[in-house]
Formats: sequence, structure tokens, C-alpha cells
Amino acid sequence: MKKISVITLMLLFAMSIALFAGGSKEATNKGYVFASDATWPPLEFVDNGVLTGFEVELIPLIGEKAGVVMTVKNIPWDTIFAGLANGAYDGVASGVTVTEERKNVMDFSTTILEAGQVVIIRTKDSAKVKGIGDLTGKKIGVQIGTTGDFALANYSVEKRAYDDIGLAIEDLLNGNVDAAVCDSLIASDFVLANDNYKNRLVVAGEPFTKEDIAIAVKKGDAKLLGLINKGLEVAMADGSFDALKQKWNLL
Repeated sequence: MKKISVITLMLLFAMSIALFAGGSKEATNKGYVFASDATWPPLEFVDNGVLTGFEVELIPLIGEKAGVVMTVKNIPWDTIFAGLANGAYDGVASGVTVTEERKNVMDFSTTILEAGQVVIIRTKDSAKVKGIGDLTGKKIGVQIGTTGDFALANYSVEKRAYDDIGLAIEDLLNGNVDAAVCDSLIASDFVLANDNYKNRLVVAGEPFTKEDIAIAVKKGDAKLLGLINKGLEVAMADGSFDALKQKWNLL
């Protein structure tokens, strides 16, 4: 009886190992997860409760071309890079500008978009404000922790930081700030594509910075970086990348 019990336990143990291994394999097969702060239309935003946008659709497209599963989840910007560092997800696809400081702590894919910081003003102010140089001493709204936030450190303005750029835009319309600063790609959506802001807002002048937008992965994750770049290469070659840009008015 004792010998039978031992054999039974050994069989159960072997089965549990097999089940555990199968579970691990299943978890691995779920693919790669990318974080995206869904407050930046047309790159990433929530529409009727659904996460959507250019990068939200680009990530699974890259996965399809690379032969792996890639998905996107909504993560607040102020915690997005900390989550990447601690392994909460595999990458960040959220209008991330490539900077020398960021390259020290994360790796970047091939450039997916080019952008720059621009000034958004009320249409009624367009005669007197032609760019960032006309806003000395003025109150400017910006999303905290973005490159627009960092860029304003080089100008003599009164910076007002917000959790998302939409709040800065609303304060601009309400007269609480004199302008807002954000990526040119985002500004185009607010000014040109948003019915709530048409004829009320304009972009003043040209971008006052030049930036490359790419997908970020944890420093040293050469495998994932290779898959992203492979998927991008195929998508750019077969036209699906440009088709997606056209869909979101990014051409």
C-alpha cells in the first residue's frame, strides 16, 4: 500500500510538472504587450470605450508581419516608463520621442514618425502670436513629462503642467492659459480633425523642435527589438504601413 502511494505521488508530481510547463508555454504564446497612454489622438485614444489610434493598430500589424502576437494596453503616461523598466509590459508605443537621455535606459525601434513641438493658440490671437517667440512671459499649458514639457525649459514662459493635453486645450479655450504646446501630430488632430475645436484653434508657426518617434523596449531586449524592426520593414515594403498612416491622416 505504501509503495502504491509513493508511485501514485510520483505520477501526480510528474503530471503537475507537465501541466505547469504547459501553462508556462501558454503564457508565453500570449505574445508581447505594449503600453500606450490613450490621451494622444490620432496616435492612441479611447473612442466609445474602445482603445484605438495609429499606434494601437500599428503594433498588431507589426506582430502580424513578424509572425508573433503583439497587443496594446492603456497605461497612464506618468508611470509608463517605470512599468517598462520593471517588466509590467514588453514595450511602449505612445508617441515616444527618441532622446539621448531615454536611449541610456531603453532601446528604440526604427523611426515610425517624425514630429516637432508646436504652439496651439486661440484663433482670435493668431494676428499677434506667430510662434513660441511671441509668448515670453505668457502661460503655456503642456502635458507633464512629455518632450513639450521639457522643451519649454528653454523659454521664458510660465509653464502649466497637466495630466493630459486635452485638459491643457480646454484651459486654453477657457482663457486660463495663453497657449498650449504638444507634438505636431497631436496638434493636427486637435486643430484640423476635431469638430469641437475647428475655427477656434490654430497652430502658430512651424514646429520649434524636430523629433523622431519610435517604439521603446527595455534596454538590451535585442530579441523583441529585432522582431519590431523586422515587422516594420515588411509593413513599410508592402504598403500596409503607409496605408495605416493614411487612414489616420498622418501622411
